[in-house]
Amino acid sequence: MPKSSRWVNHRAPSKTKKLVLFLFLAFVFYIYRYPSSSSSSTVEQSSSSIYNISVKDIEGKDVSLSKFTGKVLLIVNVASKCGLTHGNYKELNILYAKYKSQGLEILAFPCNQFGSQEPGSNIQIKETVSNIFKAEFPIFDKIEVNGKNTSPLYNFLKEQKGGLFGDSIKWNFAKFLVDKQGNVVDRYAPTTSPLEIEKDIVKLLASA
Repeated sequence: MPKSSRWVNHRAPSKTKKLVLFLFLAFVFYIYRYPSSSSSSTVEQSSSSIYNISVKDIEGKDVSLSKFTGKVLLIVNVASKCGLTHGNYKELNILYAKYKSQGLEILAFPCNQFGSQEPGSNIQIKETVSNIFKAEFPIFDKIEVNGKNTSPLYNFLKEQKGGLFGDSIKWNFAKFLVDKQGNVVDRYAPTTSPLEIEKDIVKLLASA
């Protein structure tokens, strides 16, 4: 028995060291993957307001988001070949037709980062969106929403509203809601249907 006790005592420190090493590596990975707010200060300084950001439309022309000052914005990363595509476009069209005259703008940004489900050129995307999905809201240039080539707009959106499991966009049709003052007030998962957001949109449209 004494011999067995000495063996247990000898092994315990080794297990403790392994646990400490694991926790340290997990902490390093977390810091690298999800930087703290202090490390994100560059994004805040370069884009203190959504209205300071410019994007390109589907034809490659520069568009300052300041043109949407005073509007409620629903910003969505879209794809043409996703299982969520038809339902989202259908409900986005309903919202746009119902609330455009009251100050709602839907800004759609094609992205091919999720399952390569937006592979076409801007011309092809425009034709698909117009002819198949009948969208009348603005469609912009294809962008990246994660990684080193993330567009300034999505850097800003993610900085303002982080996600539940990290700030990165998880899939097609993630949604950001912006109030009339340009504040990002909410973020919705790709599986949240546009009509589920209607009550939040109505509330912002009614605000001063």
